[in-house]
Parts: sequence; C-alpha cells; structure tokens
Amino acid sequence: MRKILAILTALLVVATPSIAEEAVTPEVVVEDVQIEMRGFDEITLPVGTFVPVMTTQEISTETCPEGYKVKFIATTDLFMYETNIIPKNTEFFGYIEKIHEPVVGTNASMKIKITKLIMPDGFEIPTKGYIYTSNNNLIGGELTPPAEWVKMPHYQSQFQGIAWNRRSATLQLRPGGKRCMGVHTRIPAGDQQIIILTAPTAITHTITTQ
Repeated sequence: MRKILAILTALLVVATPSIAEEAVTPEVVVEDVQIEMRGFDEITLPVGTFVPVMTTQEISTETCPEGYKVKFIATTDLFMYETNIIPKNTEFFGYIEKIHEPVVGTNASMKIKITKLIMPDGFEIPTKGYIYTSNNNLIGGELTPPAEWVKMPHYQSQFQGIAWNRRSATLQLRPGGKRCMGVHTRIPAGDQQIIILTAPTAITHTITTQ
C-alpha cells in the first residue's frame, strides 16, 4: 500500500509543472487589420460606343458554323474622362450568332456577337456588342452581279440621226432579270473591324501605369 501511495505522489509531482505552464501560457490576440482601398468611380460605356479591333483568325461563312467562337484584339487605347478605359491589346470574345448561306442573287452573310472582354492584366468584364456594319451589323449579303445583259434601244433626239424627220436609236446593254449565284463571305485574319456596343458596359477595373 505504501508503495502505491509513493508512486502516485511521484506522478503528481512530475505532472504539476506542465499543468502550471499551460495555465500561464499567454493568449494570442489577432489584430483586426483593415486594408485601405483606393477610391474608384465606376465608368459606364454607353450604347453605340465604337471600339477599333483586329481579327485574330479567318472567319468565313463557308468553314465556320453558327456558334463558332471568335476573338478580336483592340488596336488602340480607348479613353474617357482622361482615363484609359479599354487599353490597347484588350481581347474581345464572341461567336457567330447567325449565318445566311449564299443564294442566287445574294452573297452569304453573318452576324458576329461580342460577349466579353479581357484586359491585358487578365481582368474579365462581360459586355454586349456586334461587329459593326452599316447594314444592321450584317456582314456580307451584297447583291450579286447580273447573270445576263439585255440589249435595249435608246432613242435620241428627233434632231439627231440620218434623217431630220425621224428619230434614230442606239443599242445599250442593260442588266437582265437573272443574277449570278452568291458567294461565301469571309473576313481575313488581321483585318481591321469595329465593335459597336449594344448595351451599357460597366467598367469596374482600369489598368494604372506608373
């Protein structure tokens, strides 16, 4: 019995310093660090804004289906209020929204929709736009040349010709009613194009150069 009590007493003596050390260990306090953010006013690009871009690949109604993904690169800096809103080399991404195949009398046409832009530092912003044309943003769709020419008489003044009392005529070639078969429309790589925004685009990020 005495041996057992001696062993328990020895164990208590060994364990007591560690318990005391744990009790006096200071508590770690994490400071609430607030990072100061620079002030920034959101800038919105209005509908109808033009952005000059360049194609990065050939786009053709013959080889590209609807939904084909395309990419363009901004060729100049776009400034607003002395701020470089869209820097040069910003990438614009989109797809072929609609394709009209060539038919007799009309060349093929397509519409290219723009859905987002990625700035040179990798920041991504959604946007809405089209590759611009004066024909409701339809690329191609021109009338084809006439397939036939018809000779038509063109009567001159009664005072011209061989006899003074009759009118003479000359034959002229005029387009007939038939036109040639249309051809496919293509945009070569490296071609200069313009993107027109069809919805306001909120620019929440700008690149600051120092």
